[in-house]
Amino acid sequence: MNEINETITNTPKTIGIRIRNIVFITIAAVIMALNITIFVRNANTFPGGATGLTLLIQRSFSQFLKIHVSYTIINVIINAIPIYIGFKYIGKHFTLLSVYMIILTSVLTDIMPSIKITNDVLLLVIFGGIINGVAISICLLNGGTSGGTDFISIFISDKKGIDSFNIILGFNTVILIIAGFLFGWDKAMYSIIFQYVSTQVLHTLYRKYQESTLFIVTNKPKEVVDCIAKTSGHSSTILEGEGSFEHCERNVVYSVISSQEAGYVTKVIKNTDPNAFVNVMRTEHVQGRFYRKKED
Repeated sequence: MNEINETITNTPKTIGIRIRNIVFITIAAVIMALNITIFVRNANTFPGGATGLTLLIQRSFSQFLKIHVSYTIINVIINAIPIYIGFKYIGKHFTLLSVYMIILTSVLTDIMPSIKITNDVLLLVIFGGIINGVAISICLLNGGTSGGTDFISIFISDKKGIDSFNIILGFNTVILIIAGFLFGWDKAMYSIIFQYVSTQVLHTLYRKYQESTLFIVTNKPKEVVDCIAKTSGHSSTILEGEGSFEHCERNVVYSVISSQEAGYVTKVIKNTDPNAFVNVMRTEHVQGRFYRKKED
């Protein structure tokens, strides 16, 4: 059985996906490191999460103790426990990609020179937040994470089925309070803008932990139910209704799926029944059993 599983895992298609993931995570690490050296440090802000905590500790050592500590050393130590959580509860491949992201980002941050492109702190904060959100989204979409609180929030999201980025925001609040006391509340307030912009980008680009509700009026309810199950792994409910215009019977398929899958599932539904009427709505909260694909 193990030989069969190993053969399935190491198919050319799977190997190609793994290589693509590594390439894109490498790109995300380069973008993240550039963002830290060009935008974050020049604005003297704290992005939050492990990155923000690392910069907070590094800056504290430098300003109060006059000791320069490597970004890599601090970041790896901070991520030790979250990495353990990742290996034990989330997924080994996911965690290995995340470790690669953490180490590569840290090393590049240490060796890249700081380049000043503007003295406008607000511009640095806004564009830094956008770039930070893009880098983290690229990483998450390719099976990894930038580390730190991402591991913890994903673990809680899998257990509780809630949006992980709201949890990250809670962790970041503590970092901002400490930064405000140590380095001034203006730095903390600019950091809030940075984190808000970054979180909005994440919500737009990465929607795994957001849900969408589907209402599909169709004459092929069983076929639609089957295609939803095959493409997303989610079950559906067939409701009986009546069309108000022609007063004839109508079947309505109801299902809740991940927002990340909504576009593709809708396309498959329209291929199954071109005449189907599909209504996609954002779901605020789900209670009960909800299937969520696990990280590998």
